[in-house]
Amino acid sequence: MQSDTHFCLSAELAAARACTLCAAELPLGPRPVLRASPTSRILIIGQAPGTRVHATGIPWNDASGDRLRDWLALDRTSFYDDSRIAILPMGLCYPGRQPKGGDRPPMPVCAPTWHPRLIPLMPELRLTLLVGHHAISRYLGRGTMTAQIAAWRPHAPTRFPLPHPSWRSLIWERRNPWFAIEVLPVLREVVKEVMK
Repeated sequence: MQSDTHFCLSAELAAARACTLCAAELPLGPRPVLRASPTSRILIIGQAPGTRVHATGIPWNDASGDRLRDWLALDRTSFYDDSRIAILPMGLCYPGRQPKGGDRPPMPVCAPTWHPRLIPLMPELRLTLLVGHHAISRYLGRGTMTAQIAAWRPHAPTRFPLPHPSWRSLIWERRNPWFAIEVLPVLREVVKEVMK
């Protein structure tokens, strides 16, 4: 059974990495960035790769990734251990820049196409991190990001809504000190337990 799941997930990952559904709309062309294993215990659903991630092919390989790893109290080696952590963003490819700055939202066809095909093939998942507005809205419903994150307790310990850890969230964290006081200590304990 496990070998069947491994084979199916490998096939779906290969298909996702070869995806060209949005090729005409992607300024740098398609380069899907994702990681998963049938033994992954933690799933990180972020937004979409930035330019540095697009260039390197390594998810969360930027300052946002450094902040996320700090939030989780994980080093790079543990964070990139596919056997324990899967990374499946809302958009697999870099979507380009918005005219007024910042990256465009993830391509809308991406998550509905690939998440239902990949997530069921990770039967060991025990924790899902919904990182940023787009992931939170898709999996927890509409509402302000702050309100969704403030209502984290009913979702724990299997799901945690988190802000995107970009430099913009530094301002958000200063305005919402309860995040560091209430959410992060519990999140770190759950991550530590799940990673054992």
